[in-house]
Amino acid sequence: MTRTRLYRHGTLERENFPVQDISEYVVDPDATVWLDVHDPASSDFDMITEEFGLHALAVEDATYEHQRPKLDTYRTHLFLSAYAVAIEPATGAVQTTEVSAFITANALITVHKGGHFPMEPVVERWDDSSELAKYGVGFLVHGLIDYLVDGHFAAVQDLDDRIEQLEDLLFEDSPADIRAVQHRSFELRKSLVRLRRVVLPMREVVNALLRRDLHVVSEPMRPYFQDVYDHVLRATEWTESLRDLITTVMETNLTVQGNRMNLIMKKVTSWAAIIAVPTAVTGFYGQNVPYPGFSTHAGFWTSTGVMVGCSVVLYVAFKLRDWI
Repeated sequence: MTRTRLYRHGTLERENFPVQDISEYVVDPDATVWLDVHDPASSDFDMITEEFGLHALAVEDATYEHQRPKLDTYRTHLFLSAYAVAIEPATGAVQTTEVSAFITANALITVHKGGHFPMEPVVERWDDSSELAKYGVGFLVHGLIDYLVDGHFAAVQDLDDRIEQLEDLLFEDSPADIRAVQHRSFELRKSLVRLRRVVLPMREVVNALLRRDLHVVSEPMRPYFQDVYDHVLRATEWTESLRDLITTVMETNLTVQGNRMNLIMKKVTSWAAIIAVPTAVTGFYGQNVPYPGFSTHAGFWTSTGVMVGCSVVLYVAFKLRDWI
């Protein structure tokens, strides 16, 4: 599945034209071409390699998945590898979709697999800022990178909200299920680790695009790429702080559970002390020897009064110390 666009002199001239026509436009310095290939087959890679003269190593990186986000420089083009990110609403798991792009002097070729990355939002960004189309391929690259980075930012925001909800569970009046809190903490930490692997290298990617010797970003487009770079830095710093925060949440959960266990032990010990009084009195009077009040009603009521009185005194003393 392919999609094409042709810009000439900053104006969208053609869309969804046959791929075979690309060779006619790439030789025109006033034309900018975009080609999107979804779920490419080997024949598709052969086609774009022939049309654009791509390096074999760059094509190999686009063929095989799980590349690190990067920007490789070749003699006639650049190869960009990045990831679109989405958060699973139910579990908070991070879903990533690899997006590869070949950047030439006047063409952008995007390659992606699976159905998790819609190109329509990227196209809408291009259409919303069509006045920048006159700046050539840098305009197309900016729209793509800006959409990906905004997705990273939204994912960090989502995970931040989930961590805040988890923090509220730690200090509820009714204790939350320990296993549930631990499980959610672990899942959120896994999501943050996976997100960090995607977000952190984007600093190098955007910073490399800003290099003047690559001639990808024209001078009027530099402020727009600098804005994207600022968003990348914010997303990176936010991700790092959330990793520290979720670690703190996990440690706090253990501390809270330990404090609750100490409170329970304190209450159990207090009640055990209260119960020990009647046990001691009945045990003493249960000796098979004569004692004061033996076999009399007075002895029974005396022992009962001692048990009740001592138990009440202990209960009041423990209650005043908040041990019960």
